[in-house]
Amino acid sequence: MKILIAGAGEVGTHLAKLLSTENHDIVLLDNDHKRLEFAHDDNFDIMPVLGNPTSMKALAMAGAGEAELFISVTPEESMNVVACILASKLGAKKTMARINNNEYLQPDKKAFLASLGIDDMVYPELLAAKEIASGLKLPWTRQYWSLFDGKLDLIAVKIEPHSRLVGRHLYELGDLETKLFHIVAVRRLYHTIIPTGADIIQAGDIVFFTCAPEDKDTVRQFCGKEDIQVKKVFIMGGSRIALRAAELLPSDFKIKIIELDHDHCKRLIDAAPSNVMVINGDARDPRLLKEEGIELSQAFLALTANSEANMLATVAAKRMGVYRTVARIENIDYLDIAVQMDIGNLINKKLLAAASIFRHLLNIDVTNVKCLSIGQADVLEVVATPASKITKAPVKDLKLPKGITLGGLLREGQAILIDGNTVIRPKDVVMIFCVDTPMSRIRSLFA
Repeated sequence: MKILIAGAGEVGTHLAKLLSTENHDIVLLDNDHKRLEFAHDDNFDIMPVLGNPTSMKALAMAGAGEAELFISVTPEESMNVVACILASKLGAKKTMARINNNEYLQPDKKAFLASLGIDDMVYPELLAAKEIASGLKLPWTRQYWSLFDGKLDLIAVKIEPHSRLVGRHLYELGDLETKLFHIVAVRRLYHTIIPTGADIIQAGDIVFFTCAPEDKDTVRQFCGKEDIQVKKVFIMGGSRIALRAAELLPSDFKIKIIELDHDHCKRLIDAAPSNVMVINGDARDPRLLKEEGIELSQAFLALTANSEANMLATVAAKRMGVYRTVARIENIDYLDIAVQMDIGNLINKKLLAAASIFRHLLNIDVTNVKCLSIGQADVLEVVATPASKITKAPVKDLKLPKGITLGGLLREGQAILIDGNTVIRPKDVVMIFCVDTPMSRIRSLFA
């Protein structure tokens, strides 16, 4: 597929690198030659083009007319909207724009923009805020995702030393798993593995479970976790993600946003919900945190643009007794380090944006995609067809490619946990968990 990406910032650069490994024809357009320098590296199959994404001449030179997918992800929303409209007029088959205005996602506004040539939009800050709000519902998890419109859950949990799972082979859980949960993958130190029955759960492992929503508490008990309810939240940094998250959290939460910039505090006061208190100060100052009652809070969210500051602040908050910590980490190289630092939930806009875009690239019926920040993995919900290879034999006989496993399926509205004897049927929606795996391997199973 020929893909033209406008904007070589954080999101655009990450997308270009990621998609170039999937055998796509990638062109990266930006008006700053310094941001395009990395694309000259022989390790990346990316063609850099210097030019303004809102210039029809530059778009034509970059091949917008032949692009099967045009993605504009510059930091400027207005530039992305204009670039997509122009690319569509030049002949791009499909366009996507990065936005930072929730208003554009309203049905009437979305329909209007579609009439102008903008087929889809990605709002990374809103995706991040939804991830945060979802995770605070289950603060004992590292990450939590609702699949199949709420009929199945995928939960990542760090195993405590006193957990009933520690020291047990997975085959010992066979009888229990068929009723309550399925272990999909295990993150141990810097690696994520697809386990077999002979693998043993160890203290400190981060284990990925699928289970029915009503069985989440059973998973919590097996992992040795406390049942903590979040009601008071501290947020470091008044970013767009922080504001969106505050809007999505329940109105009975007591939220304090601590922002260093005095003028920005004034804007936050006008925009934030009524249950939010805005404080002008430095959230890295332990005296300020203690004065504001950090010891009475259950969650601390570090959401500034500085990954290093966020990591250090969350570590400090945990030492002060905060149960749930969340750090925004935009430098992907830091993610493994952050996991080992036991920071908690990690938020990365690049991965969230990539997941939103990936579903357009597989040429199969994909209903949902998630790129996991703590597992070096992706999760997809894919619809099986009568011709799909995955429907031709029981799961145990499919010889799935290395790095791929199945966590569950949705059949006629009912969620089912998968085991070796399960036979996938046409129209089943299947949850795929893949570790460091090219998307083409998934396509081969479902095409």
